[in-house]
Amino acid sequence: MSKDTTGPPSTGVGDGSDGGSGSGFGRRSFLAAAGVGAAAGLSGCTGVFAQEARQVTIAGSSTVFPVTEAVGSAFTQRRTDVTVSISQTGTGGGFSNFFCPGMTAINNASREIVEEELEQCGENDITPLEFTVATDALTVVVNPEADWIDCLTVEELREIWRTDGAEQWSDIRDDWPDEEFELYGADTTSGTFDYFVEAIIGEEANHRSDYHATERDRTIVQGIRGSQYAIGYFGFAYYSENPDQIKAVKIDDGDGCVEPSVENAMNEVYTPLSRPLFIYISDQMLAEPEVQDFARFYMEQAATDLVSEVGYVPITEEQRDENLERLEAAIEEVTE
Repeated sequence: MSKDTTGPPSTGVGDGSDGGSGSGFGRRSFLAAAGVGAAAGLSGCTGVFAQEARQVTIAGSSTVFPVTEAVGSAFTQRRTDVTVSISQTGTGGGFSNFFCPGMTAINNASREIVEEELEQCGENDITPLEFTVATDALTVVVNPEADWIDCLTVEELREIWRTDGAEQWSDIRDDWPDEEFELYGADTTSGTFDYFVEAIIGEEANHRSDYHATERDRTIVQGIRGSQYAIGYFGFAYYSENPDQIKAVKIDDGDGCVEPSVENAMNEVYTPLSRPLFIYISDQMLAEPEVQDFARFYMEQAATDLVSEVGYVPITEEQRDENLERLEAAIEEVTE
């Protein structure tokens, strides 16, 4: 079986391969034991997503992964007859390589599906059903020893990350070190990358390419820890797991410096880096009873503390009820 080059090779959720503390044990090890598997070898190995009895297959965003992982753990504790297989491939990689070709039931997404992806799904007679499941405070992080920086304006952040922008810290502010940036960020297949480009870079410039691009958020944590002059960005959940190892940077969108937090994202004051997180469910796969049950359970859990415990803002009870109503209507349509 060949390894999946679009996502981290993993033998189980408990290996801490993305955003974990590095202990190799704890919540993610428990998840593996509970029956939630991080699927390895998605490409070139159809056995991973073979048509086994009672399996829910999921790929996509590493940002949404912690929510889906936690939901999957809780679900499989109740439904020991169902396996939930999850792989981190990036939002775009999940859509193009697995979801739209009909290989997965659900795609985690840190951005909305785009027209090209909708067309690809349509070619395979798949209608993606969109559900908002949380809100993220996308977080800019630096090394704890970078004592010169606590806050960046949106324009300063743009100068660091745009093509032909700043090359070293002193290019941003004169009293900052004459040292080049060491940059870590999301891969171009990631919804986090797309959102960062939209919110920070804008249409008149391009995201720089000379940076360490990865879907493995733990790699970003390790890179930031290893260099005093490093800077990177990823979903808030991965910062919240490592607050003593890396430092979050406040963002000034014109009304003063605001720190990334669940509360500030909930109150809509952490702008422009607060964003909705989604799952997309295949209408084809929704005909399967185990997918229906998992989807219902996910919608219910998305409005609970389970989401805030992994570092994101839960949806409201009103959003939950709207999600469930649309889900039931879709289930009725595909099972007629």
